[in-house]
Amino acid sequence: MTGKVWLESDEPRETWTRKADFLLSVIGFAVDLANVWRFPYLCFKNGGGAFLIPYTLMVIFAGVPLFYMELSLGQYYRKGAVTTWGWICPLFKGIGYCVIMIAFYTDFFYNVIIAWALHFFLKSFTTHLPWASCEHEYNSVICYEPSWNDGKDSECAQPSNRSDMGVISSAEEYFYKEFLGLHIPGAANSSVAHSLSNLGSLNWEMAFCLLLVYIICYFSLWKGIKMSGKVCFKF
Repeated sequence: MTGKVWLESDEPRETWTRKADFLLSVIGFAVDLANVWRFPYLCFKNGGGAFLIPYTLMVIFAGVPLFYMELSLGQYYRKGAVTTWGWICPLFKGIGYCVIMIAFYTDFFYNVIIAWALHFFLKSFTTHLPWASCEHEYNSVICYEPSWNDGKDSECAQPSNRSDMGVISSAEEYFYKEFLGLHIPGAANSSVAHSLSNLGSLNWEMAFCLLLVYIICYFSLWKGIKMSGKVCFKF
């Protein structure tokens, strides 16, 4: 009875403009980078098709019910995670805080990946792609360019021979050395690998891309769910 009084006395909450906005927002929340980018790798690493059996069972009997439970609680109480679980049981507020913390650190992780994609997207507008040649200072003597595969008589550039020779593609060297600032094991002139004790200098290009991602996220949410619904509908 007390819960009903609280619900009736609350100020009006924002509502979705269209059902499609809510549906696309939920799909974007459920189908994220982990499903599209990391899931194929995990499936391959853990047995291929056999991995899909326990995964499907867990999705049906655990993932989907928990997902619908969160949706139903949010639709009924129309509050945040902490308040909703606190109304169910004061001891359950910890669940709400855990939900917020999981979303918080997942946001940091995914935004970095999006910043990577944004970096390569912007670099793609240059006349000469920086990862297409071995003419940079960071390239090693075992670097090869994809254009070398066009040679009819160049057997050493064939994919079957590259692993035996220990060569590294120009794109791989660009990603590890120039983009991430890391070394490649086995490279002749590779730099020292960064670790927790040797983080290296700040990557200003990546910092700018990450800042730009957060700015995009801010302007996608600053007017509430009506703005976020339009963004989900368009993208």
